[in-house]
Amino acid sequence: QVTLVESGGGLVQAGASLSLSCVASRGFFGDYAMAWFRQAPGKEREFVGCIAWRGETTYYAESMKGRATISRDNRKNTAYLQMPNLQPEDTAVYYCATTRLGVGFRRVTDYDTWGPGTQVTVSS
Repeated sequence: QVTLVESGGGLVQAGASLSLSCVASRGFFGDYAMAWFRQAPGKEREFVGCIAWRGETTYYAESMKGRATISRDNRKNTAYLQMPNLQPEDTAVYYCATTRLGVGFRRVTDYDTWGPGTQVTVSS
């Protein structure tokens, strides 16, 4: 069973960029498709995007198309979420998660392993 830890969050001003990382340990990261989700205060956790186990396919939530890029480097057991031009509405805890189901799944319940999350706060 892989374990996940996110990093790279912080407090930024609107218009700034962030690159989040998700490092996997205790397992072969390349066995899993993985996704990024986010949860804003008082809201449900929502799908941001996902990437196939070899990184050849990605899917994004409609609201995130053109605003986020997901990539992975299985040699480093690391996945990335790059977000340029952040806005206050992007303030949330960002989570990475893995699944053996394959790429393209968008529900929280489709993913069985989660990191603890990293906080991203965007000030106006």
